[in-house]
Amino acid sequence: MLAAEGAKGADCMASASNEPAGPDSSATGMAEAEAAKHVGGTVLVLMGVSGAGKTTVALELHRVLGWKFQEGDDLHPPANVEKMRSGHPLNDEDRKPWLEAVARWIDECLTAGEPGIITCSNLKRAYRRITVGDRKGVTLIYLEGDERLIAERIAERRHRYMPASLLRSQFETLEPPGADEHAVVVPLERSVEETVIDLLRKLAARQAEVRRVPGG
Repeated sequence: MLAAEGAKGADCMASASNEPAGPDSSATGMAEAEAAKHVGGTVLVLMGVSGAGKTTVALELHRVLGWKFQEGDDLHPPANVEKMRSGHPLNDEDRKPWLEAVARWIDECLTAGEPGIITCSNLKRAYRRITVGDRKGVTLIYLEGDERLIAERIAERRHRYMPASLLRSQFETLEPPGADEHAVVVPLERSVEETVIDLLRKLAARQAEVRRVPGG
């Protein structure tokens, strides 16, 4: 069982993000806090195409839950970063060392018994077999949005190395999670805070369902 609060251990450190901000006293913030009360410790793996808002949602989860956070893009080897920056999509061979690095971070959290949050596009089922597989204590979160919506979002942001021109290749590669992968699917039509509330409520419901299953 993972602890509800992650310690700042050296083996599973947060990325260069700041410590979570203080509680939000707004109605939305109170709803987030209430939803968070019903969530048990786990390692959340946020997947989706570039521009789906993985980092934005993960940082809000980090603020609300206080769990350590790792930006998955920061685990890419330099050669991958340069390839994407130049407008060329990664192939499976390029992605393999990155996916293995993501898996190591997750395993370090599990070994330490600490919850965490990590972003990783995880576009193909084969990639998710590396990062998630049959690990206990890991929950896959799929941030789901159509290409038009995400293209609009990308047009309003500037990623440090992922050009908007690669979005089409991301959707061509995307294999949405199957029912057997037990992903929590979260649509992206709402604000960040509303998306997080929806995510936390669905996560709590999933955890409660697992607890009701003998041996779950």
